[in-house]
Amino acid sequence: MAGRRRLAWILGSAALLASSTTALSQSAQVNTIADVYARIRSCWRPPPPSSAHPGIDITVIVSFNREGRIMGHPRVTYESGQADDNDRLMYRIAVMEALQRCTPMPFTESMGGAVAGRPFAIQFHNRKVPPAEKRAWLIPKIL
Repeated sequence: MAGRRRLAWILGSAALLASSTTALSQSAQVNTIADVYARIRSCWRPPPPSSAHPGIDITVIVSFNREGRIMGHPRVTYESGQADDNDRLMYRIAVMEALQRCTPMPFTESMGGAVAGRPFAIQFHNRKVPPAEKRAWLIPKIL
């Protein structure tokens, strides 16, 4: 009797695990254009302020096939005017790393068919300004 209970518990656990894994994979799939942008935004890691200036924007045009892989080469179409050569290089590297982290994009079957070969213009922003250093001993006191 104890053996049957153990077997029923193991089978029930396996079924629960399989259903939760399927639910997770279904929720992680990309089904809308907003999901595409949100997923890429979640992969974006701007370069550290020590190696590149903050406040730089870059726009890239990229296309995906129906399996979610990048078609061809992403093309940079805009970079902020105040970016110097080092900033351009660091931001281009950060954009390509973000695309590598996010691809292949887990499209649903219908989404894969809808976006295959269509260009996406993706804007990457780095508006975070490094925090100013606070020095309590340098703040003037009014007595």
